[in-house]
Amino acid sequence: MLFIFHSKENQDSGGISLLTFHSFVIETETGQRVDRFLSDHIRTVSRTRIQGCIKSGAAVVNGRQVKSSYVLELNDRIEISLNELEEPVLDVRSEAMDLDILFKDDSIIVINKPASLVVHPGVGNESGTLVNGLVNQFSQLSDVNGADRQGIVHRLDADTSGIILVARNNDAHLHLAKQFKSRTVKKEYRSLTWGTWEDISGKIDKNIGRSRSDPRIYCVDQNGKESITEYLVLNQYRYCSQVAFFPKTGRTHQIRVHAAWSDHPVFGDEKYGGGTKKCKGFLPDVTTNLSKAMTIFGRHALHAYKMECAHPKTGQQINFTAPLPDAFVNLIESINV
Repeated sequence: MLFIFHSKENQDSGGISLLTFHSFVIETETGQRVDRFLSDHIRTVSRTRIQGCIKSGAAVVNGRQVKSSYVLELNDRIEISLNELEEPVLDVRSEAMDLDILFKDDSIIVINKPASLVVHPGVGNESGTLVNGLVNQFSQLSDVNGADRQGIVHRLDADTSGIILVARNNDAHLHLAKQFKSRTVKKEYRSLTWGTWEDISGKIDKNIGRSRSDPRIYCVDQNGKESITEYLVLNQYRYCSQVAFFPKTGRTHQIRVHAAWSDHPVFGDEKYGGGTKKCKGFLPDVTTNLSKAMTIFGRHALHAYKMECAHPKTGQQINFTAPLPDAFVNLIESINV
């Protein structure tokens, strides 16, 4: 690997900024994402910052702009310029936090994440995240994904409650990540969705991609990535259904997008058509009851209920269950009237 480095100091508003230019030519480290490669080789900035440089065009491959997910090939030339003093690597603050730990040993920790808890620090969420609580209780966590994502192998949306796996060392992290990538981790989510399903069970096999009109959301797109979700209807009520979802792939917002595409959006999901507007069109007392239930619950009704994987050290199959939160049980009872 060829490495070229150039730095330049400029005085700006009374402080010194260090503009740095990095250039790499790939000779041996092919097959990995460009953002991960850069974060491994430029340790003074966060991976999130590097992804921002890639998105803005401050980092290019072979002179052209690429996505953070671009996979490096032989002889690719990467160039990136940034101000390394502008945003140092995030020093994760240790914060006391009451974590619901379902299981722990010297390889993994299994957390029952409450709703509204963000998984790792980021812009606007420098504190109060799961990682802040983890570093307070555990002296050893994996750092494969950087200091601000210690232990984090996979994520849940902030408003999705339930099981999340945490790696205590890098060997465990890589073993678990490989299982997620090969789709051998078995996952079950519980949800309350709108309407009654015609088929009690089935499979939704629809590709998912980022929305062209709003890049913050996703949609069914034939040119998107393969996305498969199986489902089983557990209970049907007059206006909603309790459903178990079994995602076979791990796309962002996958269950929420597939449920919306099936015309049964997740209850309370404002982003994908299951929010307050869905309460309208019923008799006044029904609309009032549904709106009240949604307001009290305060989020989308999705919970990571079960997970099964191979233990990264022993290889034995292990499984965990996170019971439905009391608020979720109360929501179902309030709807089933």
